[in-house]
Amino acid sequence: MQTFSGTQAAEIVGITYRRLDYWARTDLVRPSGADASGSGSRRLYTYRDLLELKVIKKLLDAGIRLESIRDVFSYMREHVDTDISAAHIVIDGGSVVLCDGDELIDVLRHGQGVLNVLPMSGVRDEVDRQIITFRPEPMPIVAVELGDEGSTTVVAV
Repeated sequence: MQTFSGTQAAEIVGITYRRLDYWARTDLVRPSGADASGSGSRRLYTYRDLLELKVIKKLLDAGIRLESIRDVFSYMREHVDTDISAAHIVIDGGSVVLCDGDELIDVLRHGQGVLNVLPMSGVRDEVDRQIITFRPEPMPIVAVELGDEGSTTVVAV
């Protein structure tokens, strides 16, 4: 497993080393590779740690307070099995909503369900399949010819 030093992690994520050190000391993100164990020891961060750190930075950049981010990560670590960096997070002012499968969950309200998400991606395919089962034979092509003085002639081709 590849690990990254604190200096490398801070540079990759785009934060200062001082901020990274603070986040580690306050248990926002503990390094998974190796934690500091005294003076002169080095923290080592894994790729997954880097992803979490980047998500935190993006939330801060979006105006979410650090205390709220702590709540978000606490909730996600307890309730979300997938990779945090793969989560869909919706930020609306001061609220943070997590899209988990087919539910929208207000993370800052301790997982209170907000809405159900109804995926529409398969609607067209479903309707097309039903049309085919309803009318399995090809439909004839119909041409409409407009004659002089408003007369109409329908011709099946």
